[in-house]
Amino acid sequence: MKKLLSCIGVFAALFMTVFPAFAAPQTDVYIGITSVGDKRLPAIGMPPFNFSDDNAQAAAVEVRDVMRGDLLFARYFDVSEDGPDFNAKKLSETLTGWARARASYLLAGDISYAEPYYTIKIYVYDISTRQPVFAKAFKGTQSSLRRLSHIASDQIVAALTGKRGIADTKIAFSNNSSRHKEIYVVDYDGANLQKLTNDKSIAILPRWSKDGRIFYTTYKYKNPDIFAIDLRAGKIAPVIIRGGLSLIGGVSPDGKALAFTSSGGSNPSIYIYNLETHSKTRITNKASVDGSPSYSPDGKYITFVSNRAGNPQIYVMELETGSTRPLTKTFNWSDSPQWSPTGEWIVFSGRESPYHPMDIFLVDLTGTQIRRLTTDAGSNEDPTWSPDGRFIAFTTTRNGKRQLYLMDMDGSAPHLLADLKGDSFTPHWSF
Repeated sequence: MKKLLSCIGVFAALFMTVFPAFAAPQTDVYIGITSVGDKRLPAIGMPPFNFSDDNAQAAAVEVRDVMRGDLLFARYFDVSEDGPDFNAKKLSETLTGWARARASYLLAGDISYAEPYYTIKIYVYDISTRQPVFAKAFKGTQSSLRRLSHIASDQIVAALTGKRGIADTKIAFSNNSSRHKEIYVVDYDGANLQKLTNDKSIAILPRWSKDGRIFYTTYKYKNPDIFAIDLRAGKIAPVIIRGGLSLIGGVSPDGKALAFTSSGGSNPSIYIYNLETHSKTRITNKASVDGSPSYSPDGKYITFVSNRAGNPQIYVMELETGSTRPLTKTFNWSDSPQWSPTGEWIVFSGRESPYHPMDIFLVDLTGTQIRRLTTDAGSNEDPTWSPDGRFIAFTTTRNGKRQLYLMDMDGSAPHLLADLKGDSFTPHWSF
């Protein structure tokens, strides 16, 4: 089993332990669906940020560059740089210049330094009203400049659109660049890579909770156990150990329970583990392989994969009643379903016939709408949603090795998240 988990999908590994005559999916394919519409986005003017002295100059450039990238990625605005420098003493003249440049807003920054802290002052003006709509100061050391920039970007998005930003989010994943699979995190924009584990074994399936912890499955103790990484405390501790196979699926929205796959019964089944009482409840009990559970945003349902009707298909269960229904029926293979934060869609990887590679699909809650998101570009698996439900991260072999990619939720604009060593697996986006 250890060897299987190091090279194939999670449900495939489960399925093959019970039905070894079936081969795991060999995956390969991609094409994006381009969004339509030519409505002009409101433009934000971004002149160079001001700085107090030479010590703050590099910081001013870094903060502006990070925020510019955040706002462009969010796609709520165009970013314009063709306008006058910001001069608070000649504010009216400055705003008039940006009005001529057809900007709707002006984003200005002022960076100062008093060892060891930088003070970042960010201002946003509505050019049509000539009034400030955002003004905040952030303070931190050199190492915190990037994070403070992301936080400022998210607050500006919220102030101007009423929607949450995702610049201050991270993606956790498994990577084998150290010759072992370890858990890493990276900022949503591919920067600030950090290695979190040193298990020197197989560590996979990181799953965020809303309190910032990461639960994952590891062979650290020579058995597939579930551990938790507390990023704030800098500690890693076992949660479910030496109980046979334990593959983490998801954390409940209230952070009080885990859905996971266990081999405790006659077949791998889905269990709920209460993190407060430490009790374990079996919720599927079929003569089949059930795995890859994911909670709905309200915590009342889970989606999972089961081969109870033949080939692995996507199912939905109401936790209170146990009522279960299939969402897919005709796929040759399905795996890794993840519920969207908006509750409308479930993303999963699948293939339509033995001759197709694995691709990323969406299915609605009725099972009547299935949308293909990738085609003709390698093996595409392990999809995970951004917390605003607008983007999907996934793994793909389109460049010859398994890499982390991002795309819009309609399959458009696929791009490499980060050019990392080794192969990457099972990403999960923070809340």
